Amino acid sequence: MKGFCEIQFMNRRSFLRNTSLLTAASTIAASNTLSASENKKPALKVAFLTDVHVKPNDTAEAGMRKAFKHVNALSSKPDFILNGGDAIMDAMAMDKEKTQAQWDVWNKILQEENRLPMHHIIGNHDAWGWQVKDESIKTDPLYDKGWAVKQHNMPNRYYSFEKKGWKFIILDSAQPNGGGYIARLDDQQFAWLEKELKDTATDQHICIASHIPIVSFCAAMFFDDHLPNGDWKLSRALLHVDARKITQLFTNHKNIRCCLSGHIHLQDVVEYKGIQYYCNGAVSGNWWGGAFKGFDPAYAMFQFGKDGSVKREMLRY
Repeated sequence: MKGFCEIQFMNRRSFLRNTSLLTAASTIAASNTLSASENKKPALKVAFLTDVHVKPNDTAEAGMRKAFKHVNALSSKPDFILNGGDAIMDAMAMDKEKTQAQWDVWNKILQEENRLPMHHIIGNHDAWGWQVKDESIKTDPLYDKGWAVKQHNMPNRYYSFEKKGWKFIILDSAQPNGGGYIARLDDQQFAWLEKELKDTATDQHICIASHIPIVSFCAAMFFDDHLPNGDWKLSRALLHVDARKITQLFTNHKNIRCCLSGHIHLQDVVEYKGIQYYCNGAVSGNWWGGAFKGFDPAYAMFQFGKDGSVKREMLRY
């Protein structure tokens, strides 16, 4: 009987020890699961509204108003809005009075409909005077990107900022070119980008945003026809001509997670050398004429994860 009691006692002791170990293991497993789940939650949400192309016009004004009402009414609001450029219809060929009228509409609607923080990218149509024949305007401090920088209260035409563990690098991708424009970074800006990337901690996630795509498939789908010899028609105004140089730079920085753009009014996502490139349609669609090549007026909602993940949802407002 004594032996039986001893065996029972030992079994009970083993049971308690094993139970404690199981409980501890379960607690650790649950903690790890919770940490993994917590890590997958978005660090922040960003609404990317690009190519609004607003002007003093009933359709354009109503459309912009509706888009900003929509994003401000979301139950789960974004941390901020990123304006992808081409906020107004066009300043390249407009005089001062007509350009001011467009910015007045933009400001009025934002004041009435938007309560969310905003950051801005300069689009080619936001640059003033590139196609104006009066040479005297080139001495005006508002000429070129000066007006857009002042209008949006930007620190510079290209800049960076940080939010919840992510760094956002904003590029100025449209440069004047013989009365038109070309998609590239000027030398000063490229040198700045090199230093900005080098000075960023390797464990900090990076999102790069430009008005014109650096890498895009839909840039080749913009035109309906080909060149006479059958080659694709791919304009230097639709895709960065220095894309090889930029993407080569990116290969040295594994913490670049994505690049965002607008400009083409079409939507795509391309993965190239481990980076996701998103082209995000247009709020104005077909310049306020409905859908453009099957893509309705829309904006993008991005979720940026603590683990560096990026998810996009296109919202037709």
